[in-house]
Amino acid sequence: MYQRKNYANSPLIFHIDVNSAFLSWTAVDLLNKNPKRIDLRTIPSAIGGDINSRHGIISARSIPAKKYGIQSGESVVNALKKCPSLVVVPTNFELYKHYSKLFIDILRSYTPYVQQVSIDEAYCDFTDLYDMYKDLVKDNLTYPLSLAHEIKDTIYSKLGFTVNVGISTNKLLAKMASDFTKPNRVHTLFEEEISQKMWPLPINELHGCGKSTSLKLTSLGIKTIGDAAHTDLEVLCSILGEKHGNYIYYSSNGINTSAVSSSKRIAKSYSSERTMPSNLTIDNYDSDIQNIIQHLSQNISRRMIKDNAYASTIGITLKTNHFKTHSTQTSLLISTNDSNVIYSTAIDLVNKELLGESGLFMKGDTIRLVGIFATNLDNDDYRQLSLFDLF
Repeated sequence: MYQRKNYANSPLIFHIDVNSAFLSWTAVDLLNKNPKRIDLRTIPSAIGGDINSRHGIISARSIPAKKYGIQSGESVVNALKKCPSLVVVPTNFELYKHYSKLFIDILRSYTPYVQQVSIDEAYCDFTDLYDMYKDLVKDNLTYPLSLAHEIKDTIYSKLGFTVNVGISTNKLLAKMASDFTKPNRVHTLFEEEISQKMWPLPINELHGCGKSTSLKLTSLGIKTIGDAAHTDLEVLCSILGEKHGNYIYYSSNGINTSAVSSSKRIAKSYSSERTMPSNLTIDNYDSDIQNIIQHLSQNISRRMIKDNAYASTIGITLKTNHFKTHSTQTSLLISTNDSNVIYSTAIDLVNKELLGESGLFMKGDTIRLVGIFATNLDNDDYRQLSLFDLF
């Protein structure tokens, strides 16, 4: 897999897509209610319609169901003919909205620049965030693959479903990358990889190329994305019209200038946490804790500054090797979004919680997760000023 060498000054966009969202979310919900039941994702199953009335349309199907030739959009009647043992579960949009929100909340814990484009997919902009995540590099995973795997694995460990992550320098290529081999995969599609990974694909797989457009191009011998990329722009415009011709030409060459548009939402609190690759102990505490707290503080600060939010309460969360959670917090005299203030406050709380006479380390515990949260928010109009702010 190709890995770019410099990310400090280049755009970096992720497209994150839930694998078989409706089916996965239904399976996770049913397993949460009854861990002994069969996982719908492992058997021929589908979402949509009513198996008793045999009416309705299939909106999602499992990988085992796909092997029977069952397709999204076909009738339940036809699907049951192909696989009489197919398990059909009705749609539940309230459930989907619930898991969609949890999914997006996790993405927003990594970057404030999140554009949700459907219930199960979103773009994330990580441009200029290299310094916050460079410490995730481990084994043979360089940045940004290390960050993508961290996000993917966090979603699975916390929510129980898998996602695909596509990585590139623009939204189009990131979207194309996330549609490569599924499920539970990370793919890159940088400019240098276009000729190898994108151009050989059929023209109908170009994102934004509709059925009628692809049929028209294919009938004229433009069968692959590479064929379109090497066709003169004027020729494409004469075939498709100026708007569609320009889109196909520039998109097939990997050119896209659309920005990640993150709508501002009113937050009640900000938080960031990190699961340790290996448990934090009294032996590695001094060498590791400062970088961890600094990273988490910068993450929270960046998001608060973007939202013009200030917090008057800073807290920390620690999860031990016994999976017990400990939280403590403190109030500030002056609300803040400064990463240095958040850091110094959080590091004091962590030191007391772990190193005090009755601290967790003194009890023999080790730490598998560290988190920081900021709450009791205000904005710049109402922020209490200190004496020094008046001069």
